[in-house]
Amino acid sequence: MLTIPDFLKLARDGALAATAAILLVASAQAQTDPLPSWNDTAPKAAIVAFVEKVTAENSPDFVPEPERIAVFDNDGTLWVEHPMYVQLAFALDRVKTEAPSHPEWKDTQPFKAVLEGDLKALAASGEKGLMELILATHGGMTSDEFQKIASDWIATARDPKFKKPYTELVYQPMLELLAYLRANGFKTFIVSGGGIEFVRPWAEKVYGVPPEQVVGSSIKTQFEMRDGRPTLFRLPQVNFIDDKAGKPVGINEHIGRRPIAAFGNSDGDLEMLQWTTMTGGTARLGMIIHHTDADREYAYDRKTEFGRLDAALDAAAINKWTVVDMKADWKEIFPQK
Repeated sequence: MLTIPDFLKLARDGALAATAAILLVASAQAQTDPLPSWNDTAPKAAIVAFVEKVTAENSPDFVPEPERIAVFDNDGTLWVEHPMYVQLAFALDRVKTEAPSHPEWKDTQPFKAVLEGDLKALAASGEKGLMELILATHGGMTSDEFQKIASDWIATARDPKFKKPYTELVYQPMLELLAYLRANGFKTFIVSGGGIEFVRPWAEKVYGVPPEQVVGSSIKTQFEMRDGRPTLFRLPQVNFIDDKAGKPVGINEHIGRRPIAAFGNSDGDLEMLQWTTMTGGTARLGMIIHHTDADREYAYDRKTEFGRLDAALDAAAINKWTVVDMKADWKEIFPQK
C-alpha cells in the first residue's frame, strides 16, 4: 500500500499530482468499504442505499434504532445447506451413535435406511421419516445435555465436500452484512427452520448473534426436578416448526416487532419476506441469496430437495426483492484463512 510520504513524493511532479490524488482516494475507500467481499453490483448498492435511507435522521425513511430489525434465515443464507441440511447430518450421525442402544432400529425405517446408508430409502420416507429421526435423536434428554452433544458435534464434524468444519463454511459476504447492519444500529436475528437449541450454542461465536436473538423450530420441553436439581427435559414431541408460514409467527412471538429487512434463500423464507416487506410505512428490504456458483459452492434453485427456490424466486420479481447472484455478486464465498 502506498504511504502518505509516497503520495507527497509523487505529487512533487505536477504531471503525477492528479494520479496521486485519485490513488489516495481509492486507497481510502478500499479501507472503509464495509462490504469488501461484495462486487460493486446492484445488490451491494441496494444494501447501502437502504441503510443510508433508514439511518439518516433527515431522511423521510428514517427508522429509530429500536425498530431496526433484520432477520436472516440460516441454512443456505448464512452457511451451506448442501448436500443436506447440517442439522440433518447431525441427526444421521446421532442415529449411528445411538444404534447400539436401539437394536430395533436395524429393522425399522427410516433408521434402517440410515444405518445401511440407503439414501434412496431415506428420501422415500419423506418429511414424516425425517421428523422421526429428529425427534428420536433430539429428545429424551435435558437441554444442557443436548447443548453439549450439539456443541461437541459441531466442533468436530466435517463437511463431506469441503472437508472443513461447518462453522467455517459460512458466507463471508453475509458475515460482513451482519456486521455492517449492527454498526448502523440494527439488531440482527436468525430465523431458522432448524432447531433453536441446535443453533444457539454456536451462533454468537460464528455470527455475532447472541442466543436470545435466535428463532427456530423446537420440540416440547418440560420442567422437572431430577435428583433434587431443576432441569428442562426435552420430549420427543414437536412444539413448533419455524418454517414457511411459521416464520412470521415465530418472529411475532420471539421478537415482537415487524422486521424492516429480511434475508433468505428458499421457498421456506417466502412468508418471512412477505411479512417483512409487504406493508406500508417505512422503507423495507427483501433479499434472496441465489445459489449460482457450482465451482465455488453449489448451483441450485427450482429442482432440489434442500433449499428449493421456486415460488420465492417468482415472488421476488413481483415484490421487487433483491436477488443476489452468488457467482456474479460475491468476490468471495467463504472466509479466507
